[in-house]
Formats: sequence, C-alpha cells, structure tokens
Amino acid sequence: MEHKIIGPGPYRATKLWNETIELFRARMPLRRHRIHFKTYDNCFAALEAIDCLHNLLRDNQNFGPDVTRHQTIQLLKKFKKNHVIEDVKGRWGHEDFEDNGYLYRFPPTSPLKPYPKRPHYRADVIRFPDWSEYEAVTSNPHTSMKPIVMNSEMWYKRHSIAIGEVPACRLVQRRALTDANVEDLWKTMTLTHLQKILGLHSMDGVLDSKYVNPKHIIYNVYNTNKQGVVVLEEKSKELPHWVLSAMKCLANWPSSTDLNRPMYLGFEKDVFKTIADYHSEMKEPLLTFQLFDVFVNILGLLQKKQVAVEALQVCCLLLPPENRRKLQLLMRMMAKISLNREIPPLCESVGTRMLMVQTFSRCILCSRDEVDLDELLASRLVTFMMDNYQEILKVPVSLQTAVEDHVAHLRRVQIKYPGSDLDTTIPTHSFCRQISADEFEYQKVNNAQEPLATLLEEIIMNKKLSTKDKKKKLKQFQKSYPEVYRKRLPTPECEAALFPEKAKLKPQLMFFTLKNPFQPFHRTRSFRM
Repeated sequence: MEHKIIGPGPYRATKLWNETIELFRARMPLRRHRIHFKTYDNCFAALEAIDCLHNLLRDNQNFGPDVTRHQTIQLLKKFKKNHVIEDVKGRWGHEDFEDNGYLYRFPPTSPLKPYPKRPHYRADVIRFPDWSEYEAVTSNPHTSMKPIVMNSEMWYKRHSIAIGEVPACRLVQRRALTDANVEDLWKTMTLTHLQKILGLHSMDGVLDSKYVNPKHIIYNVYNTNKQGVVVLEEKSKELPHWVLSAMKCLANWPSSTDLNRPMYLGFEKDVFKTIADYHSEMKEPLLTFQLFDVFVNILGLLQKKQVAVEALQVCCLLLPPENRRKLQLLMRMMAKISLNREIPPLCESVGTRMLMVQTFSRCILCSRDEVDLDELLASRLVTFMMDNYQEILKVPVSLQTAVEDHVAHLRRVQIKYPGSDLDTTIPTHSFCRQISADEFEYQKVNNAQEPLATLLEEIIMNKKLSTKDKKKKLKQFQKSYPEVYRKRLPTPECEAALFPEKAKLKPQLMFFTLKNPFQPFHRTRSFRM
C-alpha cells in the first residue's frame, strides 16, 4: 500500500490519522516471538514497531524527514490508547508504550475514525435584480436585494443605449461606504483569496467564517512598525517585560549580555526555561483553536513553498493582533537562536533547532479536541514557519492592493444616463434576500412573465407598426420567449387573426381543350399558319 499526499480539504487531520493507521498495519512485519517461555504468533516487539513507523513517517511526504523517534513513540502511545494496537494479552486504553522488547499485536479490525457529518443545506436560489447593483452586493455580501421586475417601458429605457440612443450623461456621487461595509469587504475578499490559494471549491469544514473578525485583519495590515511587527494600543496585552527582556537576551546572545546581569554557568539555560514556562502556561495556542483546521490544511502545500507562504500570510492576518505580535516576536527569537553558533547548547540530548520546535510547537498550534496527530502536525508547520518567518509574517501586498482598489472604485463617482436605469431613486447599495426554490419558481412564472406578456400585448396592439415590422418583432419575441408567446398565441389561427385579410386576386382565365376539358390549353405565340 503506497502513501498518498493528503491535499487541502475538510477533515485533513482525520484523513492523515486514518492513512497512517492503514499504512502501519500494511507495512508492519508480523512474526512469531517467544517471551517468558511462551510463544506468540503474528505479533511484534515495541522497538520493531518504533523502527517501522519511524521510517514510514519519515518517508511520507505528509510528515517529512524531520519526524523524530521521540515523536514516533508518542504516536504509538496514542495508537495503544485508541486500540490501534494492543499488547499480546489484549490490553489497551493506556499510554504506557515504551521503547523496549514488550510484545504487541493488531486487533482484528482497525478502528479508523469516522468523518464528521456535514450539515445538509438545501441549495436555495438567490436572485439579483440588476447588474448595475452587483457592486453593492460585493461590497456587503450579507445584504440582500429584492427581486425587481421590469415592465415594457422600463425594458425599452434599459436598452435605449444599446440601440444607439445615447442621451446626455451626468455624474452621481456614490453612497458613502460605512465602516461596516469596508470591514465586510475585507472579510469577504480575504476568505475568497485564501480559498483560491488552497484550491478549494468551498471553505466548509476548513474554516468557519463566523470566527473571522475583519477588525483583526484591518488592524494587522495597517498597525505595524518598520520591522512589520504589530504595534498594540492596549499595553495590557503586551508580553510581560521580564519575558520580553529574556527573549531579547537569547535572541541577541552574546551581544545582549553585559556586566549588570548575573552571569553564571548555565545562565542561558535558566533564561530559556523562563521563556518556555511562560509560553507553556498559555490557555490557547497563538494560532487559536478556531483556526486549527485551516493551518493543518496548509501542511498539504509545503512542497509548493511559495504557495504555502502566501497561504500562511493570509491566515496569520486572521489572528487577533496580540497573538500576531507574540507570534512574530517568538518566531524571530526561535530563528535567531537556532542559527546562532555562539550560544551554548541549551539541551544535551537535543540539538538547538529541534529543541526550539519541540518546546514551542504546542503553544503555537494544537487542537482543542486533542487530535491524535497534533504533535507531528504542529512540529512540521512550526519548522516551516521558523525557516520562513520573515516572508510569512509580512502583509500580503496583492490582497491589500486588491481590497484598497475595490474600495476606491466603490467610492468613485458614477456616470448616469437619464432613463437608462430602473429608477434614479434606487440607492447604489440595494438589498437582497435569500429565497427558497419554491418561491423562486413562483416568482419566475408570475413576476418574470407578467411584464413579458405586457410587452407582447403592446407589440400586438401597436397600430403604428407596419405589418412587416410587427411580424418581425413577433418572430423575434417567439424565438426569445416561446412559453409566453405560446400562451398568448397558441395556434396559427390566432396569429393570422392579428393581420387583416388581403383582397382576393381575380381567378386567372383558363382555356380548355375539347378533348380534355380539365386540361388547360397552352397559349401559343400566334395562331397564324
């Protein structure tokens, strides 16, 4: 069984969990083992399971070669707790798996996780009355426009420009955009931009839009210092001074040390422990519980570095400003420490780079529901973010430019032609409402066909039209709206009754021969012989 890349989409963490279980069951060698003078068939030792699963995870592009043996052991502990494996005596449910020779086996069936049931939404129909009012909808997607039906006079006015009757125009100032309109525009365009980067048809099951606060997006874009770090207005949300001082000390080691600080053997380890303890006590990760699924989906794009960077740029804009600032400061410290060769080793058993990832990955990303692959997923994402933090924590220029240009467009003056609009009193920002499919069908039959029937009747009753022009217009109407035409003129006799009868021509004089009185006589040029 070959592994497959799990791309972005709903329930990606569950898909990865199930795929890992299936791969492990398919690849783990089973054989006979003897322990304590007793023989067990179709089983494996703990150390054999660790070696096999570790190699599988490192070779799997969904996880990568940075997976450690310690992370593999942690995953096998969760396997035993969730009855993916059991010991040879059939015991499971506890995370007491260790790197030793103890024997384990697979249960008869593999307990794959079911996918959450997505709520069924009926595909109702949303109708918009007019293209000229479309911009109002895009500026505020939560507003709605009621269906507007044109009568024949409106229809002629609407299409007067198309047939060449261009009257004098005037400039009309658009209705001013409120702060709420601008915020909704930022939210809508940001989510649309993210959905396009992820390559998804919908964000359902990936990100709930109700957790997206447009005020956070706007603040993160426009309130930054020269280094691009968010500047907070509320100082109470800042990092404590002693934590910030400790982070600066290690980030700039050894240039940050001076004679006023107590220097002793192991000083840098104590400073690091202070920083780690503070972040481990946070009640919620910096990337927030609500955004866990969307960040997990970005893991499927890490092979396309630039695409993953763009996706992370947008996702980090969704964070509360205080979270974004703490993330920026923490990532900068982690990157500097991992690249600093002058700083003494902070841990004897783990390298500095891996220590940064293992220490801070959980305070950056984890799930509220304790997803079983949290540690592996968070480690891989944090590693990528640490290596590319300068690009990831920049404001995405393309998104900012697109929103600002659209806002400026909506605020520009508009050219109006007298008589070319439905009603000059209709505001630029109209409203629509979502209607059911049954109501749509009713309106389509009644509201939409009534003005067309009126228009057909006016063509029929128009005495100024010549017979030729009237037939031409009726033919065009029949081609465009056959149902309305058939309802008014169901038979050819009804069509013929619309036009006066022409005077009957005199019968042509016919000559008959004597031999066959019913056969016409063909006239000759002359009777002369």
